[in-house]
Amino acid sequence: MWRGWATAAGADEYERHYRSEVLASLTKVPGFRGARLLRRTINDEVEFISLTFFDDLESVRSFAGHDHETAVVAEEARRVLVRFENRVWHYDVALIV
Repeated sequence: MWRGWATAAGADEYERHYRSEVLASLTKVPGFRGARLLRRTINDEVEFISLTFFDDLESVRSFAGHDHETAVVAEEARRVLVRFENRVWHYDVALIV
């Protein structure tokens, strides 16, 4: 799980980046099982939450590198985000309904 914030004007651009660049990279990672991009407007900013699903931490490391808790944020995304979390959080799925 990872969070980032954009201005209202930059939010659509970030979403386009996620759809084209981020997903293109993720789909090449062995063990990648899907992603969700959540979006909500809070005052004059748009918050994004990225949820990605992998088989295991080794799959995550093949994408993120050895320090798999450091966020992978491309330069293109950095240009449109106002701020973002530098760290990501990893959880095991306990229940799917």
